[in-house]
Amino acid sequence: MAVGSTVFPCALGRGGISALKREGDGATPLAVLPVLCGYRKNSLTALRSPLPVREIRENLGWCDAPSDPNYNRPVRLPYHASHESMLRADPLYDVCIVLDWNISERRRNRGSAIFLHIARPGLQPTEGCVAVSPATMRRLLPHLAKGTRLRICG
Repeated sequence: MAVGSTVFPCALGRGGISALKREGDGATPLAVLPVLCGYRKNSLTALRSPLPVREIRENLGWCDAPSDPNYNRPVRLPYHASHESMLRADPLYDVCIVLDWNISERRRNRGSAIFLHIARPGLQPTEGCVAVSPATMRRLLPHLAKGTRLRICG
């Protein structure tokens, strides 16, 4: 990942980069992804970013069921369709930036929940998201605003 002339190491999807992203393929989409908003764990109150950042609460989920009307949208838990909980025991979503993949113009099975989030140790592959170290996230946050574009190239 690069911001200006600075290059940052990052983790991408276990399925590589794909121009034909599908739900569950583990790929990171080959695309330019606008930044929409962010979420943070409640213990992190001092985030410095021009981006709107909301607190992750116990009842926040993200729907990944292609046939559900709330596909690729935040949902209130408990939720009847397939979803993931945004409040995790691990630090991956301590800071979670929502990228506009299949959100503004949703299409069934095109993929959901493409986030910029905290990486696992050793930058292990993601389920399709872009993940960076906590130090890199701290450096990036002041430069992320609504509409900032993240370019994923192969």
